[in-house]
Amino acid sequence: MSKGLPKRSEDYSLWYNELVKRADLAENSAVRGCMVIKPYGYSIWEKMQAELDRMFKMTGHTNAYFPLFIPKSFLSKEASHVEGFAKECAVVTHYRLKGDESGKGVVVDPDAKLEEELIVRPTSETVIWSTYKNWIQSYRDLPLLVNQWANVVRWEMRTRLFLRTAEFLWQEGHTAHETREEAIQETERMLGVYADFAENFMAMPVVKGKKSESEKFAGAVDTYCIEAMMQDGKALQAGTSHFLGQNFAKAFDVKFATRDGGLEHVWGTSWGVSTRLMGALIMAHSDDQGLVLPPKLAPIQVVIVPIFKSQEELAAISVKATEIMQGLWARGISVKYDNRDTYKPGWKFAEYELKGVPLRMGIGPRDLQNNTLELARRDTLSKESVNLSEVDIVAKVEALLEEIQQSIYQKAFAFRSEKTSLADTWEEFIEVLEGKGGFVSAHWDGTAETEEKIKELTKATIRCIPLDQQPEEGWCIYSKKPSKGRVLFAKSY
Repeated sequence: MSKGLPKRSEDYSLWYNELVKRADLAENSAVRGCMVIKPYGYSIWEKMQAELDRMFKMTGHTNAYFPLFIPKSFLSKEASHVEGFAKECAVVTHYRLKGDESGKGVVVDPDAKLEEELIVRPTSETVIWSTYKNWIQSYRDLPLLVNQWANVVRWEMRTRLFLRTAEFLWQEGHTAHETREEAIQETERMLGVYADFAENFMAMPVVKGKKSESEKFAGAVDTYCIEAMMQDGKALQAGTSHFLGQNFAKAFDVKFATRDGGLEHVWGTSWGVSTRLMGALIMAHSDDQGLVLPPKLAPIQVVIVPIFKSQEELAAISVKATEIMQGLWARGISVKYDNRDTYKPGWKFAEYELKGVPLRMGIGPRDLQNNTLELARRDTLSKESVNLSEVDIVAKVEALLEEIQQSIYQKAFAFRSEKTSLADTWEEFIEVLEGKGGFVSAHWDGTAETEEKIKELTKATIRCIPLDQQPEEGWCIYSKKPSKGRVLFAKSY
C-alpha cells in the first residue's frame, strides 16, 4: 500500500498528491480543476462538519440555504467585493441546449440567452444580504445568526486536491447585528470557535491574528484568521472571520428600526472554513508511511485484524473480536473488524497504516490461548502486547486514543515552535526564510508598498498580525522606517 510513497524530504508536493490518492481521500475528476471526494475522505469531512455544526449551534447559530446562482447586478453593488472576486467567477449566460444540426451532440441554443447573466457563487454575501433586507425590519429581529453549508466556485487555473480547486465545499456564516461592538464580538467569537476546533479536534496549533489591509477579504472592514504551519515550513490559512461593518447593509439597503425610534443600517459579519482543512490535516501530521489522523476525526478509530490460517481459527477469533467491539461501541468508539480472507494480515496492516487509523489490534490463535492481543499505535508506530486478564481493554483504548490525540498536537506544536523565528534585519529575514523557513516575526512599517515589495522579493506574505502580540516599537526590516509592532511572515499555500 505505502510502498513507493514519495518521501516528504525529497518531494513534499509529490508526497502530498500521492498520499491523497493512495489513501483514498480524493481524486481528480473529469471536470478540469474539480475533484471527487472519495468515501473515506468524505467520512473525515463529515466528522469535521458534524463537530463544527455542533459548535455553531452551541453559539446560537442556525442553518439555512441560499441559491447557487447570483445575479450579476448583485455583485456590482459592493465595489470592493466584486473587484476581489471578478477574475474567479464562473458565469452562466444561457439556459438551454439544443441538438446540433449535424447530429453530433448538443450546442448552446443562441435563442436562450439570459437577460441577466448569473454568477455561480464564489461566496454568498450579496445574495444573502439581499434576502436579509426582507428579514430585518426592527432591532427585535437582531441579532440574526445564520450559517450555510454549501459548495462554491472560484475559477482556479492551478489546482491541488483539497488545497485549491475550482469547486470546494465549505460553510459560511452570515450574521447581522444591532451595533458595531456586537458585530466585532461575533467576528472574534467565531475566530475562537475555529481555533478551538483546529487545536482540540484537528490537533493542529494555530495563530489567531488580523490580516493586513492588502490581505483582507474583499468587502470587509477587518479580516481575522487562524494560521497553521505545515511540515514543509509553509503557512496555511485555515479559517477566516470578517467584520463587514455596514458595507453590505448599505449596498443592499438593510436597515432596522432602532430602540429609540431611528432607522440605521445593520452591522454584519461573515466567516468560513472549507475542505482546505482536509489538506491542512494531511500536511500537519502525516508521515512517509501515510496518513496520521487525530482520533477525534478518524472515521475508524480502532481496527481489529485477525491473524489466521483456517476458517476455524477465524471463527474463534471472531468471537473475541465481537466481544471487544461491543465494549468499544458502547463507549462511542468507532471500530472496524477486518475479517476479509482475500488479503493477508500484513497487507491489511499496511493499508490501515496508510489510512491513518489511530489504533490497530492484532489477534491470532496464540493470543486466544494466552488471552492477549497486540496493540499498534499509528502516531509512534510502537506496539505492545496486552494481557486481557489484567487490563480493561475498553479503558485502555480510551486512554490511548486521548494520549494519541495529545501526542499528535504536541508534536505539531513543537514543530511550529522550532519553525518560528525573530528577524530584526533584512539579512536575518532572508537567511531564515531561505534556510529554516516557517514563521518569521519581524517589524513592518504598515504600508502596502513595503508589503508588496517584500512579497515580490521573497514570495513571503504577511500571514497575520497576531492578536496576542504586545505593542513593540521598532524599525521595518525592509524600509527601515518606524514600526509599531511585529507581524508574522511566511511563504504559504
